[in-house]
Formats: sequence, C-alpha cells, structure tokens
Amino acid sequence: MDDIALTTTSEDGYETQSDIGDFTLEIDPMEQTGPNPNAVLVADYASCFLPAVRLGARKAGYDDPGQMTIDAEATLDDEDHLEAIEFVLSIEADIEEPDELIERGEELCHVHAALREELHADITVETDAF
Repeated sequence: MDDIALTTTSEDGYETQSDIGDFTLEIDPMEQTGPNPNAVLVADYASCFLPAVRLGARKAGYDDPGQMTIDAEATLDDEDHLEAIEFVLSIEADIEEPDELIERGEELCHVHAALREELHADITVETDAF
C-alpha cells in the first residue's frame, strides 16, 4: 500500500505540515498558519472534480470547455463536521448537456468516489460564463 506516501507532522499546537513528495501543505484548524482541514477537503474535491469534468468532456467528444472554475461552499454542523458541499461550476463554453459533464466528472473524480454519498457536492453549472 504505497501508491500515496506522505508524512504529516505536528511539532506543537494544532498546526500540521504534510510533506507530499516535493510539496509541503500547512493545515491549521485555528486558521492562523494555513487553511483548516475541512477547507482543504473541499478544495481537494474541487481540484479533483475540475480535471475530471475536462477529461469526461474529452472522452464524450466535446470541444475543449475552455476556462472552468468552481465556487465551492460547505456547511458545517454544530460539531464542525462537514454536512453539505455545493459547487457552482462555471464553464467558458456554451455546453448543451451540462448534466452529462457533471455525471462524467462524478464518475472520474476520485475524491467524489471517496466521500459518503450524502456529502457529495450539489453542483450547479453556469455555461458561457466568461
């Protein structure tokens, strides 16, 4: 089980530093030295979903969708656990079947597959956005 190897360290306090290959990611639940873990998870999800949509579009024979962005929002419960995630996916191209791109993104996004179903992002698409 060595497909992904990283080291996460906390020297004191609550901040952590994760060394992932040549990269370092600082995460801090108090948000003083970096983003909190929930924000990082939502960013990971969005960062996985965008290229999955692009790959899905290519596999389905669509022209390049151009620039894409995700504006993500998440809701926390009273114990600061992620309760809901929403994406607004803006796509430069005018896409006739945006729901097909969402389905393909969901099929190809590894983070989407890893999350429990009730936490999957509720996604809205804005085409011809730029």
